[in-house]
Amino acid sequence: MADAILAKPRFHNEEAARKHLESIRWPNGPVCPHCGGTERNSRLDGESHRPGLLFCGDCRKQFTVTVGTVFEDSKIPLHKWVLATHLLCASKKGMSSKQLERMLGVTYKTAWFMTHRIRKAMEVRHDGQLGGGGGTVEADETFWGKKDGAKVRRGFAHKNAVFALVERGGKVRSFHVPNVTAKTLKPILKSQMAVDAHLMTDEAGQYRVLGPVSASHQTVVHSAGEYVRGTVHTNTIEGLFSLLKRGLIGTYHHVGEQHLQRYVTEFDFRYNNREALGVDDSERADKALKGISGKRLTYRRTHA
Repeated sequence: MADAILAKPRFHNEEAARKHLESIRWPNGPVCPHCGGTERNSRLDGESHRPGLLFCGDCRKQFTVTVGTVFEDSKIPLHKWVLATHLLCASKKGMSSKQLERMLGVTYKTAWFMTHRIRKAMEVRHDGQLGGGGGTVEADETFWGKKDGAKVRRGFAHKNAVFALVERGGKVRSFHVPNVTAKTLKPILKSQMAVDAHLMTDEAGQYRVLGPVSASHQTVVHSAGEYVRGTVHTNTIEGLFSLLKRGLIGTYHHVGEQHLQRYVTEFDFRYNNREALGVDDSERADKALKGISGKRLTYRRTHA
């Protein structure tokens, strides 16, 4: 029987966690985060030196594997960072800070800080456009919570809007937007979707006045009870929104407007690194750990 993944040494031992993180950040050997030097880095193993400390002979500065990352200056043991990253990446509907508080033996404030820093690591720069080569892209919007200071009225104007595009068999890109008018959505579609893609949406008014943004644009008329017409449907994106809502409602319960994009990015990251694309839980967590570089995140308030 295979060993349980959470029994791996990197989740319980500082030295193993540090070596694991170093292998991800520095696959070809240590790189100085101060000057980028690679040739004259040496380990400082004296009794007065903290574990994992290195010295750069080029810029004469010291560093560890966490310098220049979202983990920098953290007093939290590194193995807890590695474990928290794995748990957040492996949980399909996310994992709350309260759950991490219990599992890691840290305070709620610490767990909240950790989850937001890990979400920061999940942020990626999108390369290329969706639907290139004649692929199919589904686009839709969903709504969550209530905008700060907005009065509750009929409809969705008082709610936070999330607009997303997903390439069938590929990846998703989601955006917390101020509204879902054609003026707001068209620039996103033009920047994120290839012109030779085939766009599919529902019959909402904003999509009828977009103008030419793709090779073709077909719709399904939900108001008439139509959900699938041959290959025309928005079932993929609606399934993604269903998963997002189950996570927001069932796992996180409350997500403030100022943090909504970060939570949406978390769900995008897991979907874009899913098993159907050949990425398992450990590989997904390693990709998140690779994304910690060049990012810092600090918070003064701990409300979500």
